[in-house]
Amino acid sequence: MTEARTVAILGAGPVGLAAAAQVLERGMEPIVLEAGPEAGHAVRQWAHVPLFSPWEYCIDKASGRLLAEVGWNAPPSGDYPTGGELLAHYIEPLATRTRLKDHIRLSSRVTAVARKGFDKMKSAGRAFEAFTIRYQNGKGPESLKADAVIDASGTWFSPNPAGADGLPAIGEEELRGRIAYGMPDVLGAARSRYAGKTVAVLGAGHSAVGTLIDLARLAEQAPGTRVIWLMRGEDPRKAFGGGANDKLVARGALGQALAALVASGRIAVETGFKVSHLSQEGTQIRVATGKASCCRAITVDALVVATGLRPDFGFLREVRLALDPAVECPPALAPLIDPNIHSCGTVRPHGARELAHPEPGFYVAGIKSYGRAPTFLMLTGYEQARSIVADIAGDREAAERVELVLPETGVCSGPGPVAGLGGSIDAAAGCCGGPPPTAAGAVVSGCCVADVRAKEEGKAGCGA
Repeated sequence: MTEARTVAILGAGPVGLAAAAQVLERGMEPIVLEAGPEAGHAVRQWAHVPLFSPWEYCIDKASGRLLAEVGWNAPPSGDYPTGGELLAHYIEPLATRTRLKDHIRLSSRVTAVARKGFDKMKSAGRAFEAFTIRYQNGKGPESLKADAVIDASGTWFSPNPAGADGLPAIGEEELRGRIAYGMPDVLGAARSRYAGKTVAVLGAGHSAVGTLIDLARLAEQAPGTRVIWLMRGEDPRKAFGGGANDKLVARGALGQALAALVASGRIAVETGFKVSHLSQEGTQIRVATGKASCCRAITVDALVVATGLRPDFGFLREVRLALDPAVECPPALAPLIDPNIHSCGTVRPHGARELAHPEPGFYVAGIKSYGRAPTFLMLTGYEQARSIVADIAGDREAAERVELVLPETGVCSGPGPVAGLGGSIDAAAGCCGGPPPTAAGAVVSGCCVADVRAKEEGKAGCGA
């Protein structure tokens, strides 16, 4: 691939555009295929969400250099953008005002990738042929050739289902039009769907946490709004994070806010709730574990499923992929990001070597490269793009070099700073990671999260 001249990039999100900027700097031609009508189509779905990564972690260096050519001024590095601000002040100018604009094809959904003239089984001479990329636009099916392919198509549009076994719950498909996935705009565009209603949120990651906090704010504005947190696990404290000890203040504040809301009873918690059945009960949704006719069940007006995302490999059927059987990422990357072993703060920078597949010249970058792992940082994606493009250009030294330094605790994408939830949140901010988590009727075993954890470990005195 040392003479590759054309690189197809699937997806015009932040990482896809960063890869395109790197390709331009290397003197090669990027062809960016975006399924949506505008660049950053997935980001538009969560435009209301504030990040807890400040601007300094949101801007790719090569993209910044392209923007500087057209007189762009970077936002203040310490400010926290929302998804909408990321679009308005970074993604849109990058895609429409810089030299990249002539290399992006919008409303172009990729339907298949293959080697020209080779099916998946044929090996001899395979690595020397170009890729064929099939895509669909308003004119119908189209095809192009490329010397290398970077799949940065993301995972936003392939959410995990509600079923605890990784399958859709029985009845979920029939009710899909009444279920929200990911992080709906409960305080804005979707407000009428949730105000004054009983709402359940299933999940324990950042999207679930952010939605729960927004629903608690909605409950202050709209009497009758009741919020229920459904957890598959048994310990809600795992979602509270490091609190005041977190090196990223905004991320710590998120966990503290949730801890305070749970402790105050403003969010009801159902732990060990492994959904198996969903059904309509009048105008409501019945959410049940076990068999449909017995076991635990609740009835709600609205359900938000925030159980994570998974990659879509359907259009890569003819590409030779190597995937970890659990995480669904490249095998070399899996030990670094497996959530059973690591948090987002322990993932070291990585590049072309860890992201390589058996198909020479084919790479997956961005959040899709993490498979089903739940946390990802845009800045990590930018480093991936830099290393991959260097590898495609034949610059092995640059591909192996690490050019990314993260804070000690790492930086993850997700909901950001919390404000306007009342004095209880402010009080929690200075208390050892937040007040002790309690369910209805439970006995409080400590003065704060850190104290509870310390006592569980057999220590004496306050855990702080």
